[in-house]
Amino acid sequence: MTGGNGYYTDFEAKKWICEIGRRMYARNYVAANDGNITAKVGPNAIWATPTGVSKGFMTPDMLVKLDLDGNVLAGRNKPSSEIKMHLRVYRENPDVRAVVHAHPIVATSYAIAGIELDKALSSEAVVLLGRVPVAPYALPGSEEVPESIAPYCRDYNAVLLANHGVLTWGKDLLEAYFRLESLEHYATMLMYTNEIIKKANELSCSQVSDLIDIRRKLGIQSGGVPSCRIDAAGESAGGHGAPAEREETEEAKRRLMQAIADRVTEAVLARLSSGAR
Repeated sequence: MTGGNGYYTDFEAKKWICEIGRRMYARNYVAANDGNITAKVGPNAIWATPTGVSKGFMTPDMLVKLDLDGNVLAGRNKPSSEIKMHLRVYRENPDVRAVVHAHPIVATSYAIAGIELDKALSSEAVVLLGRVPVAPYALPGSEEVPESIAPYCRDYNAVLLANHGVLTWGKDLLEAYFRLESLEHYATMLMYTNEIIKKANELSCSQVSDLIDIRRKLGIQSGGVPSCRIDAAGESAGGHGAPAEREETEEAKRRLMQAIADRVTEAVLARLSSGAR
């Protein structure tokens, strides 16, 4: 999807922004002219969706090119007033190449309730999202919005915007969009298990630790660690207990295994000895 320099070409960025917009609109993640999408095409250039246009009906010629200070470089339309939070993500996290903002119904309902998505109930959600915090309420389009999300841009993959919507980002447009899909899917599962079925089996801390290892192997270094079920002495919310506690546990296991081996050896030797007589 990206060129040899790691960035989208102008053509690719505009094509994929329009495609992601259609997907968002088709899945009811936005209504009317809601939401916005950006993609980076250079160290100091992005393409963005324009203000006042439905994301389901965009064409490439409608998009706007800006620098990271918000100055328009190309395009006949104006960018959304919410472009400020996109620019802040790019400034806070240089690894980000795309940002997506939408109002998916279930995830936004959690944002309105001020409830972060922090429970380890789905292995996919732990790997792809981790923990999703809630940024404090800020007036849409104001300078308060980028300030409210700034603390989360490096360590997480998504954030709920209190009483507003959600924001996701990634190394390309598909990753940013798929995180939006995963977020809404996870929020829906939480709603069903918490409010309808009223039962959920939380993953243990050791299971979460294993999933975090998988996440790292996939090259995903961000996301945070969700809360988990402590099912053994010495475990904590981040996985296993402190190093000294783990060493003691491992040493106890070794001693037990050695004791078993010694007793088996003694029994075998005793049988061999009695057979020789």
